Order: sequence, then structure tokens, then C-alpha cells
Amino acid sequence: MPPRGVKKGTKRARQYEKIKRSQKRRGTSERRAEEIAARTVQKERARAGESRQSSRTSTRDISSGRRGGLRSGSGGPRGQTREQLYNQAKRLKIEGRSRMNKRQLLAAVNRKKA
Repeated sequence: MPPRGVKKGTKRARQYEKIKRSQKRRGTSERRAEEIAARTVQKERARAGESRQSSRTSTRDISSGRRGGLRSGSGGPRGQTREQLYNQAKRLKIEGRSRMNKRQLLAAVNRKKA
């Protein structure tokens, strides 16, 4: 369901659905995919002057598409999240995945793919 103010069948509604599908394909949970899609669409609406209110960072910052996650998270380990790796391991039918940590899941997924 697109964020408030976005009408069904509009460019922003299609953009929301596309981002949500893309996130789900990457292994993101349904709820997180919806959140990412809604935030991205809201930011693009603010940049285009389509929303009533907008923050300074929304209008003066580089676009979310160009930024590509430059500021996401801290300086910690990059790559897929544990949840994404777990979902990938589930699709690959890797046994014992629920007891694995992120590093173990990454190793198991890479072994299975190779």
C-alpha cells in the first residue's frame, strides 16, 4: 500500500511497487521492503514539490537513487543483512540455518552457490 497522498495508478504508486518488489527479491522482509519503498517515494515526492511538507535534507540532498546507500548504517560490516542471508539460505535449503550467525550464513550460502 503506497504512502498517503499517492493515488493508485500514478507514477509514484508504480515506483513504490517496483522498489518493494526489488527489495523482496533481495531477501528483505515484507515490512522492511514496504518501509524502504515508502521512504524513497516520499523523498522523491518532496524533491519534486509534490508533498505539502518536506525536510531540508529531502530537498537539498542528492537523490536517493544516486546516493545508493552511501550513508546507510555505520562503519560496520557491509553486504547483506543476516535476515537477507537467512532467506537466501532458506531458498537454497541449507540445513541448520536457524542456529547460524551472519558470518556462518554467508559462508554456507557461498559454499552452496559454488
